[in-house]
Amino acid sequence: MSSNKAPIEFNICHLCSFSGRKGGLYGCQWEKDLSAYMEHRKERQVRVISVVLRSEDQNYRCRMCCNEKLYFSKGIGDIHSDHFGFSYGTADIMCPLPEGCEMPSHITVTNDAPGSDLHKPVYLEVKNQNNKSDALPYNFTVCISTMFNFTNILQLVQSLEMMQLLGVDRVVIYKSDCSPETQRVLDYYTKKGLVEVISWTISKHLKPSHSWKPEYDPGDIHYVGQIPALTDCVDRYMYQSRYVSLQDIDELILPQSVNSWLDLLPQLEKKYGVDKCYIFQNNVFPYTVTLPLPASQKQPIESPSWKNVPGVNILAHLHQRPVTRENERDDFKVIVNPRAVFRTSVHGLLKSENGCAWVDRNIARIYHTSDRTTMPASRGAPLWRFPTCHCSVYGGFKLCR
Repeated sequence: MSSNKAPIEFNICHLCSFSGRKGGLYGCQWEKDLSAYMEHRKERQVRVISVVLRSEDQNYRCRMCCNEKLYFSKGIGDIHSDHFGFSYGTADIMCPLPEGCEMPSHITVTNDAPGSDLHKPVYLEVKNQNNKSDALPYNFTVCISTMFNFTNILQLVQSLEMMQLLGVDRVVIYKSDCSPETQRVLDYYTKKGLVEVISWTISKHLKPSHSWKPEYDPGDIHYVGQIPALTDCVDRYMYQSRYVSLQDIDELILPQSVNSWLDLLPQLEKKYGVDKCYIFQNNVFPYTVTLPLPASQKQPIESPSWKNVPGVNILAHLHQRPVTRENERDDFKVIVNPRAVFRTSVHGLLKSENGCAWVDRNIARIYHTSDRTTMPASRGAPLWRFPTCHCSVYGGFKLCR
């Protein structure tokens, strides 16, 4: 339908008053369209982040609500290249603004095929209406995707406390499911203002894989829908946060010569340029490896209050998988200016304004406390050599140098 057609003025746009489940991305029924954001860069249009069947014809129609009138434009779909062979993938559906609709409040996307309008449309709120970036509420936001079957409470608490010490203002967690005890921790940090939990219910509607390739774990979509979650997080905080880190809860990006990200980022901007994607090397500390501490080591690594807390004590695992030429660029993660990002993936970006730069591991690196190791581990720089003071929801404890 032509984008300059006169708007329909019957009372359909009262449907646009709902924005889905509180804290989530879905409306009253699950649709492929997850969230919608105003795109202010280059050309003003609406980006609808979607999960689509890659074999499906892409012939979309955008229906937008502006001042309680309904407008139409033809949507242009673009499936992200990182789908790893799964039948469903992340897609951006770009909806040009029709004449007379400069600021749509809600949008839905339908397939432009006979009979498609027989289904009740689910309207999404169009976010990022304001593109001001001179007074952002947060300096640093961490995007965590996705939390499922989660019970590792001690590591969750330690990581969140470490992130605060590093200067992180906000941690966004896309949660599929977790234990009741984990939920208590999330509730505590949500009330504190550090954490935002996004309900990630994709498993109710698709069969997500728990691996990165279908041959390792068959399913409809890669790793519990990790990529659409990260894509949403970048857009969600585009005009809220100066920088966004895309990482997992068992990873910490630690500076090597300064004490916080507030001190680190000026170094990176000076050395590698501003508005870049900064790539950090992954250093694995396998929690399956426990070796005795040297006799000279007197730093306590466990508080008595932690004994009944389930999970991994990240301070106790000091032995690092060796970094070799073969693995030195595996599983890296990034800190980015979200306003310079057009398309993200699990490791790095698919499309950005200014490209990416590898950060010297002597400036900053990832400490990844994981069960993954394929070779003997050697002693690495311990986490607690950094300024660390923790306060646990399960009882106060401190661990400071």
